Amino acid sequence: MRNVVYVAPFPMRTTMRFAHALATLDGVRLLGVFNKAPTGVAARVFDDVIQVGDVLDPGSLIHGVGLLSARYGRPHRILGILENLQESLAAARAHYGVYGTDLQTTRRFRDKGLMKDALRQAGIPCAAHARLTSPHDAIEFVKRNGFPVVLKPPDGAGCRATYRCDSLPALEQALAQTRPSPQRPVLAEEFLTGEEYSFETITVGGEPQFYSVGRYYPTPLEVMENDWLQWVVVLPRELNGFEKVREVGLNAVRRLGMSDGMTHMEWFRRPDGSVAVGEIAMRPPGAQFVRLMSLAYDADMYRAWARAAVDGAFDGPWERKYSVGIAYLRGSGRGRITHVEGLDEAQRMMGHLVHEAQLPQVGMPRSDSYEGDGWAIVRHPDTRIVTEAMRLLVSKVRVHYSHGS
Repeated sequence: MRNVVYVAPFPMRTTMRFAHALATLDGVRLLGVFNKAPTGVAARVFDDVIQVGDVLDPGSLIHGVGLLSARYGRPHRILGILENLQESLAAARAHYGVYGTDLQTTRRFRDKGLMKDALRQAGIPCAAHARLTSPHDAIEFVKRNGFPVVLKPPDGAGCRATYRCDSLPALEQALAQTRPSPQRPVLAEEFLTGEEYSFETITVGGEPQFYSVGRYYPTPLEVMENDWLQWVVVLPRELNGFEKVREVGLNAVRRLGMSDGMTHMEWFRRPDGSVAVGEIAMRPPGAQFVRLMSLAYDADMYRAWARAAVDGAFDGPWERKYSVGIAYLRGSGRGRITHVEGLDEAQRMMGHLVHEAQLPQVGMPRSDSYEGDGWAIVRHPDTRIVTEAMRLLVSKVRVHYSHGS
């Protein structure tokens, strides 16, 4: 029996989908380490769970894994799907001599400055960048690269604590918030323009076996900056026309040293048609992307991740049968949700295309995430139909809150 340790701070719905996938594998004893242990039905997927103070702290995680090892023997794998967990997972693997991506490789993925250094050395196109340890460094970066510029933590994820600066006053304001120093550096990046996409892979033994592409409407950073925008992601059925990013994306995964599992890359097609990598993470994508890929291929991509991460196996290839789109529903303002405008009209116009949805609930507080307060997924073999359905959906549906903007 193989002891697979799955780690997460909290038993969130999406997080638990990956745990369920691990439990479907042959010969696996599924063990968990959580800050807050799952209860009820969610707990039944595990053979045992340890609760610790903070799984993001390597010492705390190592202690929790040690308690499970004392009961069941050496772990076969130590896994988790969250970005900010990856270094702790690598430290625990190193401590117990468990196979998986090592700490050096993990840091190369997590630290976006180190990542871009490695990509640029390999001739892979990506945004110009610099590590800032003082406001002076920011001024020098702007002199070299001009505005706009983006400031963010080197190990950030999901546009959190990210600032777009279009002018010197905006830069000064962002520097006042980020306060770069030698002890707490900040990453400055060229602001990439053009169409933004995602690029996902499944990798086994360091070699990518599968890739998928998704299109963002608009970019996540634009959505974070404008709370009235509703984000849309569309997975086109057809992957012809993406040959260049396939070459770039697969080379990036190889160069950065991913071993077994999924990666999630964000990239831009510039106005001149060239490709540039934004950043890449050695984990499955969030924001329902794995569900979208499952629907596009009529395959269980959660289990595909588990097979790669635990068994070192790939069960594809699969036919991409559908285009799939997701609209993240929200509105402008603050407070609690009072009502959702346009649902009836949207239902009449495109209800037959909606595969599944989680609608905003009246009374719930507004979410600060660009993923909004709910979502709707559309699926159809024709990419044009899915794209138009997404456009109509976000133009008709709007969430309203108790306090306006």
